[in-house]
Amino acid sequence: MVIYGVAILAACFLTGLFAGDALGLLLGIKANVGGVGFAMLLLILVTDRLKKDLKLSVCSQQGVAFWSAMYIPIVVAMAAQQNVVAAIGAGPVALLAGVLAVAASFALVPVLSRMGSSNVDVPVVEEVK
Repeated sequence: MVIYGVAILAACFLTGLFAGDALGLLLGIKANVGGVGFAMLLLILVTDRLKKDLKLSVCSQQGVAFWSAMYIPIVVAMAAQQNVVAAIGAGPVALLAGVLAVAASFALVPVLSRMGSSNVDVPVVEEVK
């Protein structure tokens, strides 16, 4: 049943929104700053930790995987609510932050790719003629 991971997802989402609101308050901005990103990172860290400790059942893993797949359209919908034109019109900081975030993401792709690969030696298969 896919509903098992909803509690974990909801807790991460609410915690991320709270963190984003708190960061916005600290920065003097009346907006949520990175709340969805905080929620996504928290969801990844929590589920990874629960998997390593074997405290996450298979049903819960399937539920979290399902809702993680649904998360991307949610993030896109939340990003669509942001007033990008006003942010760019207010100064170059928003544009610079976006460019730096994209550049950092591209730079981390090879690092994450190496982390995800296995170090197991694959036996060499000789060609049969």
